[in-house]
Amino acid sequence: MVKAVVGANWGDEGKGKITDMMAADADIIVRFQGGANAGHTIVNNYGKFALHTLPSGVFYNHTTSIIGNGVALNIPVLFNEIKSIEEKGVPAPHILVSDRAQIVMPYHILFDQYEEERLGKASFGSTKSGIAPFYSDKYAKIGYQVQELFDEELLKEKVVRTCEQKNVLLEHLYHKPLLQPEDLLKTLHEYRDMIAPYVCDTSAYLWNALKENKTILLEGQLGTLKDPDHGIYPMVTSSSTLAPYGCIGAGIPAQELKQVVTVCKAYSSAVGAGAFVSEIFGDEADELRRRGGDGGEFGATTGRPRRMGWFDCVASKYGCRMQGTTDVAFTVVDVLGYLDEIPVCVGYEIDGEVTTDFPVTSKLEKAKPVLKTLPGWKTDIRGIKKYEDLPENCRNYIEFIEKEIGFPITMVSNGPGREDIIYR
Repeated sequence: MVKAVVGANWGDEGKGKITDMMAADADIIVRFQGGANAGHTIVNNYGKFALHTLPSGVFYNHTTSIIGNGVALNIPVLFNEIKSIEEKGVPAPHILVSDRAQIVMPYHILFDQYEEERLGKASFGSTKSGIAPFYSDKYAKIGYQVQELFDEELLKEKVVRTCEQKNVLLEHLYHKPLLQPEDLLKTLHEYRDMIAPYVCDTSAYLWNALKENKTILLEGQLGTLKDPDHGIYPMVTSSSTLAPYGCIGAGIPAQELKQVVTVCKAYSSAVGAGAFVSEIFGDEADELRRRGGDGGEFGATTGRPRRMGWFDCVASKYGCRMQGTTDVAFTVVDVLGYLDEIPVCVGYEIDGEVTTDFPVTSKLEKAKPVLKTLPGWKTDIRGIKKYEDLPENCRNYIEFIEKEIGFPITMVSNGPGREDIIYR
């Protein structure tokens, strides 16, 4: 059986925790898209971790962690991440890397930095991890697949072509130092030696696992609104963040995907530029940011303060619909315990008309939030294990949102730990 854990919004919804929790009953966890540009924060009995490439199920002895073909693979980042969790006492995880995954090259990271610098105020708020240049090269068919690392003749020829092409931009657009083929070849040899022990045909491995009725968990990165087709284009990521893409990014048949757990936060947060209708500012935002997440709402990759907002029913309903949601996991509900009243965005006013359908970006830029205020519960709900033991106003808040988005909230997270979860 295949299950997916994905985000409904801008990312940072708490997917890492939900994946870590669901991995207890899974055999295989697969990262299927994106790269080391976003992090998943996980708190368990080994400590607190920010994972960037490794799937969030690496902390269990019984699981296999797979880096799928759809991932933007930064080999040194993966290598250092494996080392860092082992240094903290985590048993050596069983990891497989797709021979069809593409490699993030050092020049992708440089081009990402140079381009953001060149754009200045018009920049995309990139994490500068090389993601957009990487995917540009992948689709221009000039990237490097993992399997190519093991073909020496091909590499020798390809590094020359790569340098010819990249150096035109470096010289004339960015005015930066040029690339040398021999340096690039040396880097690729280092990458080959690092990744060699993990490489295999992961789609064949997964096919056999499906025949043996193994449970496979697909772990998404970011959320619906960062999808290049269905998100807030152009302020999006460069790979599909939707659960159906998990089948492509992992190399498994689409009809095997049976459960889609879409993670929604009890309020909103976003990193990076782009339309964010329910956004709040000033002291109100600072207070929520400080109390939010585990140790505050700051990016797991960049440490940047996240932009804060109230729960957005319009964006979340759309986010869940696009994911093909079967279950909603509702996270960080405990954070809202300090508020007397909790505003919720229930509609967008665009040019004098109110809509509950999520619009295209040009209309989104003009949207103003239509807010409804619900009473708070003013108590700490951490440690509560049963839904009926939650304060009445807390249950009312959850049920109001469930009705607005139209998808069942089956899990409520009321703390950062693996066991801080209430099943409905």
